[in-house]
This record gives sequence, structure tokens and C-alpha cells, in this order.
Amino acid sequence: MKYITEYRDADLVKGVLQEIHETVTKPWVVMEICGGQTHAIVRHGIDQLLPDEIELVHGPGCPVCVTPLELIDRALAIAARPEVIFTSYGDMLRVPGSDQDLFSIRASGSDVRVVYSPLDALEIARQNPGKEIVFFAIGFETTAPANVMSVMQAKALGVENYSILVSHVRVPPAMHAILSSPHNRVQGFLAAGHVCAVMGYWEYLPIARQYQTPIAVTGFEPLDIAQGILAVVRLLEGGRFDEVENAYPRAVTFEGNKPAQKVIEQVFEECDRKWRGIGVIPKSGWRLRPEFSDFDAEKRFDVGEIQPEESPLCIAGEILQGLKKPHHCAAFGNRCTPGHPLGATMVSAEGACAAYYRYGRL
Repeated sequence: MKYITEYRDADLVKGVLQEIHETVTKPWVVMEICGGQTHAIVRHGIDQLLPDEIELVHGPGCPVCVTPLELIDRALAIAARPEVIFTSYGDMLRVPGSDQDLFSIRASGSDVRVVYSPLDALEIARQNPGKEIVFFAIGFETTAPANVMSVMQAKALGVENYSILVSHVRVPPAMHAILSSPHNRVQGFLAAGHVCAVMGYWEYLPIARQYQTPIAVTGFEPLDIAQGILAVVRLLEGGRFDEVENAYPRAVTFEGNKPAQKVIEQVFEECDRKWRGIGVIPKSGWRLRPEFSDFDAEKRFDVGEIQPEESPLCIAGEILQGLKKPHHCAAFGNRCTPGHPLGATMVSAEGACAAYYRYGRL
């Protein structure tokens, strides 16, 4: 329990927060990229314990939230087919498409199953040779190794009834998009520790230098987050705007997991990717390489032409760019609730709107 209890120790967290109070002299806007960090910050009240000079804004690091509406509608179209067993992580089932979600598709009789790994979906494919099994492969760099391994395994085993619907996005291009925007407010970043555990943080140094915006890699427990904020504040206050600090050394190295990066590169290639509420960010996604196109569910089921319209009431895109907060939305808590969401940020386990709603930031 060592690496759990000590990073939730209230006295240790208070000590770091006190250091932040003693260090800060100017107002700074810091973005935590990861939605998991957002939930931890709001749940533990870290945002309310910081000095007034520090404003935390919430970034686009929630894979469910940024999965574009057309991908959700394509998933629904595939899942509704009688020959398909559609598999997904549980947090995708309540994400609203144009008219319904995967829960309602399942309620109407479609075979939609929650799995805990794409390898579980592959095993379902092996057990059901007369069915088409599709796995909804969403996520950032963190989930990419498992997803590509399922495709490599399917190819090696000759499992032809398995495919993945890919909606993979990458963190560094999103940071470029935020920092290059004329409306950008972000002056420092908390980078997501699990992404960096896979990819390292060598990609972040050029970003810090180009935009003069310091970055601290951090984890997800209260002490991790407090230490990450302190690291960013020290860099900002010291004028060290072009530096990246690893505040999560127990899980992250500079180079990252090289074997994982290698298998990702073997199966995926870079592509432009649309982010829900934000738009297309160049080279911000991954797609299957041509040699693995037989496992591309979008092509297998010919659903690429679905192009729906977003709700005009939902401001999730502005929230995900750190421009607004959930309570700035006129629909928040009334027309948009976890029971009747307008956007994914209200139902995802990492969504900022869900965190604000659940923990009473009204």
C-alpha cells in the first residue's frame, strides 16, 4: 500500500500546498491535460486550496470526450447490425450520438458488450466465428499498445472476424493547437503521467521551448498533483519557461516504453484527426497502416460517410481548450445532466462537466 497511502496523505499534501502559497507571487493559468487529473483535483478540492493567483483550467485529455460525434454515430450504425457483437469500454456506452447511445442500441436488442481489454474482444471473436466482433478502440497514447497488440494477435492467429473502430488521438499535437490559438490562456501544463509512461516526455521539450510554456509531468493522486503544480509554479516564477520537469519519476522516464512505441509504430500511422467540439488537429491521431486495413471496422462496414451536426448548446470544445469552465455553460445542470447529456464531457468518467456536476462545482 506504500505507493497509495503516502500519496493520499493529507498532511503531506498540505505541506506542498503551503510551499505553493509561499512560492507564488504572480497570477498564473495552469492546464491539467488529463481528465483523470481533473476529477482528482475537483474531488479532493485541490483547486479550492490553491492560492488565488493560481487558476487551473481543464484540458482535452479525456479520450471519451474528444471522440468525434461522427465516430459515435458510426459505432451506433455498426452496433445495430445483426451480425455484429460490438465491444467497448463501459464509459463509452452513455456517450450521446446524434439520436441515441450504445446503451439504447443494446436495449433495442443489439449485442453490445463491455470488455476490460481489446484482448477480451479478440477472445470473443475466437469463440464466435459466425459473428463479426468490433472493438471501439478509443484513447490517447496510453491505450494504444493494447489495441495494436490485439490487431497483431488477430493477424497472427488468422482471426478474420475481428476489427477495431479507431479513434486514437495524441497529446503533443493538441498542446500545439492550444498554445498556437490566438485565444490561448495557458501559461503552464501538467502533463499526463500515464501517457508519458508509454511515450516518455522527450516530445514535450520542443513544445516548452517553442511556446515558452513550462511543463511538469505528474500523476493522479492528490500529492502527485500538488507536487506537479508546485513544479510548474517554480518554473514559472523562476522564468524557466522552456523547461520540462518530471514530477512523476516512479512511473515515467525521459524515453518512455520503447517496446510499446515500437509496436504502435508497426500497426499505426499518423493522421489528421477531428476532436469533438474542437475540430481537426493536423497529425493528432493514429489510424491503421495499409497492411492492417483488413481490421479497420470503418472500412469493413462502410460507415465513413456519416457526418452529423453537433448540438449548438454544448460548449465542450471551449471547456476542453481551457477557455471556459463547465458552469459557464447555460445548459449545465439543467438541460444537460448525466441522465440527459448534451455532450460526452457530462458522462465520461474523466469529463470536466461530470466532475463539476458530481462534486458540486455549480
